[in-house]
Amino acid sequence: MQSGQIGITLGDPAGIGPEITAKAIAGLPPADRRRIVVIGDPACFRKAAALVGLQVPVTDLDGPDAAVRVAQIPDAAAVPAGVVSAEGGDAAFQAVRLGVGLFDRGRIGCLVTAPLNKAALHRAGHRFDGHTELLAHLTGRDAAYMLLASDRLNTVHISTHISLEEATRRPSTARVLAVIDAAIDHFKTMGVTNPRVAVAGLNPHCGEGGLFGRQEIETIGPAVEEAVRRGWAVRGPIPGDTVFYRASRGEFDVVVAQYHDQGHIPVKLIAFHTAVNVTLGLPLKRVSVDHGTAFDIAWTGSADATNMASAIGYAVRMMDAAG
Repeated sequence: MQSGQIGITLGDPAGIGPEITAKAIAGLPPADRRRIVVIGDPACFRKAAALVGLQVPVTDLDGPDAAVRVAQIPDAAAVPAGVVSAEGGDAAFQAVRLGVGLFDRGRIGCLVTAPLNKAALHRAGHRFDGHTELLAHLTGRDAAYMLLASDRLNTVHISTHISLEEATRRPSTARVLAVIDAAIDHFKTMGVTNPRVAVAGLNPHCGEGGLFGRQEIETIGPAVEEAVRRGWAVRGPIPGDTVFYRASRGEFDVVVAQYHDQGHIPVKLIAFHTAVNVTLGLPLKRVSVDHGTAFDIAWTGSADATNMASAIGYAVRMMDAAG
């Protein structure tokens, strides 16, 4: 098995992760299906495959390419469906940890993650705010950055799962510059020769010359100036009420958003079912669905796998671009 393989974690088995994984795999062309390694409890995946009518053999990690290979975590098939539980949170954690281990051993080159539940994760004793922070911890990185990618609009975030009050303190010059750097590096690997980056302001009208806040003057603006000095195609800060419209019309390749909802709302408005979550700044490539565990419809067969299919498609593009 080569590093061109793509691992898919099943997420919290109480949610829709196993179902959407099975549905998305069912829709893959044979060449892409052979690149997939499912990471989770095999019995759980077999149950999901039966639910959605996926008629392929399930085997272990070293099984034949014609079957769906599963890298096994401890038994999680008995996790109750549709409820927050420590067992479900731990199963999601163990799958991610195994995925990082498979990358470290050269067994996969990219990780696609089905959704986990933060409350369940915490109930299991794993105190992380989500996949991004968990993966940074497991790979020994001080920071990782969330990119929402879609056909019409891409946004990368200065902060994500923190309070809005705390988010206003996050855009230091160093962090803004690091996020710009990570975004440029990613889009270059995806074939964009000179990525065009717009940096959104934090305050209304970019602070109106300091009347509504000084972050644009004291930290965000200097980061943009340094990026320009480095020869990068960076503009900003640009008011948040116009920059996403401009980017959606093709003026920029990516927008640096200052906080979670500033970047998430416009992307989900125009690409709710197809946008994917990409983690930048890690040694491994990672893509995720951009939705939650949907406990209310778990194991009913009604979950929409469009977003998981998009995540796998983006992972294939990343791997192919990397050669």
